[in-house]
Amino acid sequence: MNKSLQTFKYVLNDYIAASIAWALFFMYRKNAYSTDYSSLREITIDDSKFISGMIIIPLAWLVFYFVMGSYKSVYRKTRVRELSLTFISSLIGVGVLFFTVVIDDYVTSTSQLITYGAILFVIHFGVTVFFRMVLTSIMVNRIHKGIIGFNTIIIGGNGKATAIYNDIINQEVSSGNNFIGFVNVNDAPSFLLANHLNHLGHYLNASKVIEEHKIEEVIIAIDPSEHIKIKSIMSALRNTNVVIKVIPDMYDIVLGMVKMTAIFQAPLIQIFPEIMPHWQVVLKRLMDIVFSISAVVVLSPIYIFTALMVYFTSKGPVFYSQERIGINGKAFHMLKFRTMYTDAEKAGPQLSSDNDPRITPFGRFMRKVRLDEIPQFFTVIKGDMSLVGYRPERQFFIDQIVEKAPQYNMLLKIKPGITSWGQVKYGYASDVDEMVDRLKYDILYIENMSISVDIKIMLYTMLIVITGRGK
Repeated sequence: MNKSLQTFKYVLNDYIAASIAWALFFMYRKNAYSTDYSSLREITIDDSKFISGMIIIPLAWLVFYFVMGSYKSVYRKTRVRELSLTFISSLIGVGVLFFTVVIDDYVTSTSQLITYGAILFVIHFGVTVFFRMVLTSIMVNRIHKGIIGFNTIIIGGNGKATAIYNDIINQEVSSGNNFIGFVNVNDAPSFLLANHLNHLGHYLNASKVIEEHKIEEVIIAIDPSEHIKIKSIMSALRNTNVVIKVIPDMYDIVLGMVKMTAIFQAPLIQIFPEIMPHWQVVLKRLMDIVFSISAVVVLSPIYIFTALMVYFTSKGPVFYSQERIGINGKAFHMLKFRTMYTDAEKAGPQLSSDNDPRITPFGRFMRKVRLDEIPQFFTVIKGDMSLVGYRPERQFFIDQIVEKAPQYNMLLKIKPGITSWGQVKYGYASDVDEMVDRLKYDILYIENMSISVDIKIMLYTMLIVITGRGK
């Protein structure tokens, strides 16, 4: 499979469709109330707005489609989903286009405006969905014929795994699974699935297997006796970018994170990995950049004041850089104003407490109003952090947290943040037990993650800063 080529096909199709739709609408708009077609070329093709519109407007549509997630997972498209996504995209996009470009026309009545909007929507949606349906149908047909396939492994090696393997390879319409092998869960002298597929090792090494064999899909088909290891299995897959499917028997275990994938293929339920819709992911990143740059500019006098106070109130560097663990378990360096004396961790990694003697007098004030955190806006601009997420920790403490609460690994699916639900509700943690207590708020954030929740958390954070109620 060539994902870049397939994506290019969709982009090209959408550009052509948007150009055709705009050309048809432009001609209709200029000739809607005239029966004289002798000047058609003069009032359309020779119009500079027609030429510029044919270039600029389709490009604007492509940007909008990208924000809506139209070009994500191009080989995972279905005709029903494509129809609904195109309808919603066209409805929103035409609304914006209508009020920014079309409404400047001379109109005689409200009904004429409504007619223009309806015609623009019908033309754009009709042309776009036709082009997309043709391309998607060709792709789906190739998948069903087994021409296009997704490298797949099965987690599990006995009864359930063998049964689902046989169901998939014997189905009349292919689901596109190209089986590479399987990994076992419980140890055994032999596995039933070994009669059909290569044994690639233990599930704890699944991430390595996925990388080596370029796996795109994982099917979890474990026996009832192995269900207790589902958390460990999901943890082993946490840093991989694969589609995860489970057999219906496990529906109750992963309830709330699943969706059906097909009707005619083997009965499998897909775990839905996207925490936020793609357009919200793009908007969240845009908010991070705009807000952080604005904050750096507006707070520049406070940056200078704080830096001078740190410099003159205690010996040592103004800034403090420390390695933390972020999205997908990748390390990054978090920048803060120094709040402790320079030899604060000469005895090894330690967490701070309310009356920690290692904190400088001015550092205590900075922590109270979160001044020590403001250099992290630069880290957000860089892309290692977000405005809202979870508090990033060092690997030293993460290892201790995971021993008590394995669900901490769920946090590593998103970027850490300057502020978080846990920070707002709980504040700083002084030991691992408090970190575990604070974790429940961060898990709640992931389960309810949205732009509106981010805005609420930022507003509460500002309130804490203004009132000085930080812990």
